[in-house]
This record gives sequence, structure tokens and C-alpha cells, in this order.
Amino acid sequence: MTSDDFARPGRPRSLQTYAALGPEQTETVLALLAEAARTDGQQAVSEQGRLQLRGGERDGVSHLLLSVDDELVGYAQLEDTDPVEPPAAELVVHPSYRGHGHGRALGSALLAASGKRLRVWAHGGHSAARHLAQVLGLTLFRELRQMRRPLAGLDLPDPVLPEGVTVRTFVPGRDDAAWLAVNAAAFAHHPEQGALTQRDLDDRKAEAWFDPEGFFLAEKDSRLVGFHWTKVHAAERLGEVYVLGVSPDAQGGGLGKSLTTIGLRHLAAQGLPTAMLYVDADNKAAVSVYERLGFVTHETDLMYRTET
Repeated sequence: MTSDDFARPGRPRSLQTYAALGPEQTETVLALLAEAARTDGQQAVSEQGRLQLRGGERDGVSHLLLSVDDELVGYAQLEDTDPVEPPAAELVVHPSYRGHGHGRALGSALLAASGKRLRVWAHGGHSAARHLAQVLGLTLFRELRQMRRPLAGLDLPDPVLPEGVTVRTFVPGRDDAAWLAVNAAAFAHHPEQGALTQRDLDDRKAEAWFDPEGFFLAEKDSRLVGFHWTKVHAAERLGEVYVLGVSPDAQGGGLGKSLTTIGLRHLAAQGLPTAMLYVDADNKAAVSVYERLGFVTHETDLMYRTET
């Protein structure tokens, strides 16, 4: 990247990279994200990315702040924690400053920082993001669907649990290690979910939305074999199939479908009108299950990457 990438006549542009953000920087970034979300209709940075703004330095995570005249106009986060896949990034430019090359400057900085091995999320798959990906030489790699279904008048068959399986709710502290182990096994090939750590779980337990009564665990012979963690987005009055997982040795017996039903009934009992979930488009089996449960695609997130 040349110096011209950061120079605009009369309006100097600067980019700084940090291993951790201070409280004031964090609040400024969160304000930028909120303003962008109001314009775009969804967050430009994922929940995991927003959690990683707080709490000090995290291994493999860096924050890029792009400013014009000392005013923050763009933010990017780079996470290099996957031992196989290239670093993953998310970026956003303030709506009032779009169309001036700031997104390209952030993208170019991410390419440089990652050694031109990069994956970038485009939440919502907007045309501007697709254009930026093309400019940066990135190609489409992954499609993540958000699916939704109404909860009003929910009419699902009673869940039928496999023989010997019982369901209870999560006990914070007591169930942490067992859940992390089953989550890692169930999502061994998932680049984000399967890598969650105790710190990631603690971050979520500290959030206002966390409710162990909506976190269902399936056990057999006193061993955790599956789970359905639900989430309530109170402001949007939206329930979420937040994470649903089944241990590999317990798959194929209908446990996932039963856990889904249990969670959906719980969300419906909260008076929420709609449920949502995320699923990879190429996971045809899961998409088919959710479609049979009444879910339809609401929007799509796209991941682009450099050629490897």
C-alpha cells in the first residue's frame, strides 16, 4: 500500500493497528457500528467480533482504526487463530464517509497484515461489499443463511427423545467444561463455533441476554450428548436457535430435531413472534431439516477469500 492510499487533499487519513482497545476507543467503535447498523439493517461485525472489542488483548486478534481528521470513520478486525485457514476479517465504514476509498484502504491494510491470505465477511451480501471484494481480488468462498419462521401458533409434533436420553437446563460453572467439549466435537469442522474457549463462553454468560433456562442439555448415562442454546433478542422481539449441536456418536437418531422442537417451544412460550437461526448454505441436510420445520431464508452473509 502506498502513501497515496491514505492521503486525501486537505483531509489527512490515518490508520492505526492495536492489539487491544481502551474503553474510550471501544465505545467509539461501538457507536460507529451502531450507526452503520441503522443504515444497513444488520450488524457489520459479528457477535464474536463485538465481544472481542472488550476485555483487553486476545491472542491472534487485532483492531484497525481508520480516522480522518482524528475522527473515526472505519474499523476492521482481523482474527488469526485458525491453524489451517487464513485469517478472518470484518470491516465497516461509517455511512457518512462511504464512497471515498476508506473501505479499500481498510481492505488493503488487512491484505498486507495477513500476508495476502485473507477471508472477509460481508454481512447481508450488499452490492457495495461484493464490489469491494472484487476490487481487492477476493472470490466468494462461503454462504451463511439466516433463516426465520413465525412462532405464533407453533404446531410441532411432541419431541421424541432417543432411548435413555433426558433433557435439563444448563448450570453455569458446573456444565462449562462438558459443554465446551461436546461443542468442539459437534463443530469440529466449523471454523468459528468449534473453536470456542472458556473465555468465549464466559463472555456470553456475562451478556444481558444470557438465560440458562433457555440452554437445554441432552444427557445419556450422565454424559452430555447434545444441546440447544437459545437466545432472545429483546429489542427485536426475536428468538434465536443460537447453537444446536449433537455429539458425533449420538447423531442420526433424531436428537437434533427433538432439541430444536424443545427450544422453539421455549421461545414461543416467551411470547416472541419469530424465530431465527444461521446455517451454512452447503449444509444441505441441516437446511432441509430447518425447511421442514417451517424456516425460510431471510438474508445471506457472504465470505470472500484470497485465492490459495
